[in-house]
Amino acid sequence: MEKEVKYTTWVENATGIQGPTGSLDGELQVQVSSPLKAVAGTNPEQLVGLAFATCLNATIEAEEKRRGFDHQSVVRVKSEMGPDTLGYQFWLTAYVKIPQVDRATVQAILEKSEKRCPMAKLLGASLNVTIKLVDEFEEV
Repeated sequence: MEKEVKYTTWVENATGIQGPTGSLDGELQVQVSSPLKAVAGTNPEQLVGLAFATCLNATIEAEEKRRGFDHQSVVRVKSEMGPDTLGYQFWLTAYVKIPQVDRATVQAILEKSEKRCPMAKLLGASLNVTIKLVDEFEEV
């Protein structure tokens, strides 16, 4: 089956872990830095966490609307980084709160959204990725 591409973007990093980077069209420009150093900028942990939270919540929003609910879901992603035998690895935990419906409906919305979300599909095979349904968020 041939892929049908609906959107394409190009991003580039020529500076490594510290410096400016972004999309080639100039719409996204960020300063990146290591999370292990006191240097201003965002880091890969924040970017992958934000991409996952945004994509999963957008997919949940579509499912909420499909079922006739107002969009009220919130997705928080804890992004962690630590050493492994070859360098470093990430652990992502997505915490999902959908307050306006009963637990069974919330489970169904989340299950469907996990199957539809492009980032969940991309990350889903990893043992380092977890999605948890919560009634309330813990303080961070």
